Amino acid sequence: GSLGAIQQALLKLNESVEQGVHLSIQFAGTGAISESDVSLAAVTRSIIIGFNVRPDVAAKRAADSSGVDIRFYTIIYNLIDEVKAAMTGLLAPVFQDVTDGYAEVRNTFRIPGGDVVVGLYVLDGKITRNSKARVLRDGTVIHEGGIRSLKRFKDDVREVAAGYECGLGLDNYNDLQVSDQIEFYHREEVART
Repeated sequence: GSLGAIQQALLKLNESVEQGVHLSIQFAGTGAISESDVSLAAVTRSIIIGFNVRPDVAAKRAADSSGVDIRFYTIIYNLIDEVKAAMTGLLAPVFQDVTDGYAEVRNTFRIPGGDVVVGLYVLDGKITRNSKARVLRDGTVIHEGGIRSLKRFKDDVREVAAGYECGLGLDNYNDLQVSDQIEFYHREEVART
């Protein structure tokens, strides 16, 4: 009946969810959820899934006191979707770099205090104040870090678009040279399936 179909569908999730999380079924049975089911779940640090069943009073009390999560379903698809979402949520997040824009160093200036700011020409995309910067010299990455300051003329700005010049200071990095390229990017979490 439905017990076998649910077990097969749940175990099939191991094939579709990325490695790092594995579903195992500790026990499967029919009838009301019992106190012994809760005890097994507590020992194995499992959740209990009930399909068209409820726990008896003793099982409910035991689950509350031991912190065992009992989930109830009446539709198989909801059960499978929620378990898959829970498995995916256990995976560490994966991030990818998304390029915001590119700029070229046109001038360098040493300011009082020893820091260096550079005059940039934005070649493509845009620079935003919260972008990260990747400094490239002859195509090789020589520094990655945050932006200390971003200015147009004397004004602090949040963003500079392609085709414009700006002044830029990087966090803890002063070894910029004329013709260095700077890639600006931000990190985004990739949805796992």
